[in-house]
Amino acid sequence: MCRLFGLHAGHEAVAATFWLIDAPDSLSAQSHRNPDGAGIGVFAPGAAPRLDKQPMAAWQDEEFATAARQLRGTTFLAHIRYASTGARTLANTHPFLQDGRLFAHNGVVRGLDLLDDRLRELKADHLVLGQTDSERVFALITAETERHGGDLRAGITSAVRWIAEQLPVFSLNFVLATATELWALRYPATHELYVLERPAGGSGSPSGLNAQSVRIHARSEELTDQPAVILASEPMDAEPGWRLLVEGELLRVGPDLVLDSSTPFDRLSQPLSLAELGSVGAASQQPGRPG
Repeated sequence: MCRLFGLHAGHEAVAATFWLIDAPDSLSAQSHRNPDGAGIGVFAPGAAPRLDKQPMAAWQDEEFATAARQLRGTTFLAHIRYASTGARTLANTHPFLQDGRLFAHNGVVRGLDLLDDRLRELKADHLVLGQTDSERVFALITAETERHGGDLRAGITSAVRWIAEQLPVFSLNFVLATATELWALRYPATHELYVLERPAGGSGSPSGLNAQSVRIHARSEELTDQPAVILASEPMDAEPGWRLLVEGELLRVGPDLVLDSSTPFDRLSQPLSLAELGSVGAASQQPGRPG
């Protein structure tokens, strides 16, 4: 399944180094296990968001997959894609950028013809450049945010409620980043999504961040002196504070690293099972798939 990672360092930018696929096995030898794309976005104070992503047949793009990325910013968003909808192209690779916001999604949404009709109704279909359900979900959030006068909470809530009422959904887990905020949703409980409120230096012997899963690795020595909030598809280190978001939880991390949590959504009207996704969709969503 796709992997999500978000980091908010507060008001002060920090330097961080990322490896998007830090796999112990040989990418060329294990190509059948490799993801279909990877990307990372970052917001630095006073600058436009930087986005670095690429679709991958990893046996062809090992240099991109394993190269270290040295970035500086206040909010970071990384994604590893296992494709369920859309070809392996740049336009279909996460994160997506719209209206100065970054977005990455883990899950499957069906009924894209109805979603396209809704985007046309809201005059937001021009936001969709690729084939994925994920970019369409983001476009609906963008359109609803504009319709609600720039209120991002209202935009997310309205968009997700419409999807939950109108479309078949397997999972809508996402992380959305702005220059000053991180937003995350776990909905429903199909996939896990965790949050860590990390004090400066961590909760053990003071040290910088060294968070690692099989696919994503993030390091920052400057987080020895600064607190941060991290969002991830799984706990990435031994810190004791990792918390699993509850089903339907919408989480906002503000510029002061204060968490605001709510559960504004009812049950899905058309929940999808893994068996209903077909072979490609089901393979992309298997929790046990390397990530």
